[in-house]
Amino acid sequence: FPKENYSGGFIATVDVHYPAAPFPLLFNAELLKAELDPVFEYVRSGRWPYPFAPHDLGDYPIANGQTYGGTHLPLEAQMPVEECGNMLLMVAALAKIEGHADYAQRHWAALEQWAQYLLEKGMDPEHQLCTDDFMGHLAHNANLSIKAILGLGAFGKLCDLSGRQAEGAKFSIQARTMAARWIEMAADGGHYRLAFDKPGTWSQKYNLVWDRVLGLELFPPEVARAEIAHYLAQQQPYGLPLDSRGTVCKNDWTIWSAALA
Repeated sequence: FPKENYSGGFIATVDVHYPAAPFPLLFNAELLKAELDPVFEYVRSGRWPYPFAPHDLGDYPIANGQTYGGTHLPLEAQMPVEECGNMLLMVAALAKIEGHADYAQRHWAALEQWAQYLLEKGMDPEHQLCTDDFMGHLAHNANLSIKAILGLGAFGKLCDLSGRQAEGAKFSIQARTMAARWIEMAADGGHYRLAFDKPGTWSQKYNLVWDRVLGLELFPPEVARAEIAHYLAQQQPYGLPLDSRGTVCKNDWTIWSAALA
């Protein structure tokens, strides 16, 4: 039960598990399972009423239900595409490390529901938050769309490993089709936009690392090459800005973006 130290003191935040996931994946995959188990338990309990994955499990140290977002309407204060993508990618990474999908099989109902949500909502995300919520709401978020597309590809891999080849083919084909659409929608003269409807912008596409890590190969290598070339031209004295909206840097995402090179 990790604590989100600065932004709200939340316990077991899914989009904090996500940037930290490479560490337990490398050193001890059982630790990542131990972090994700409570999230699945919460969803199975019936106390989480939404078709997308939760953001957190409460305020540290008590895991008695999500507190992020307060009493706002679900989509206005949630991270639906963000958290669905995070959960699918982390579980697929576990399967990659272990060479089987036994963990995914135990939580199949939730994973399948979240994949279906991304299929319906992930290509062109609505006005919503992502893990970079300190930057505010953003519609048509290109990096968030990448997460959804790769999440669907990841679920396709899980289907294949679980003996569900027909379902796996369906999701893999959808993910590949969406990736081709993404390239057209996000293109902006040699790099790719912050949001589909915002020409002249850019953002770190750190979510793209999973395409290579999981062996999905949904995006051609030229996408990462173009992004890296653009990032090198945007460097500031204290790091690479998160996107074109300001000079805020995040070390975790900059390291992930650097991995694209």
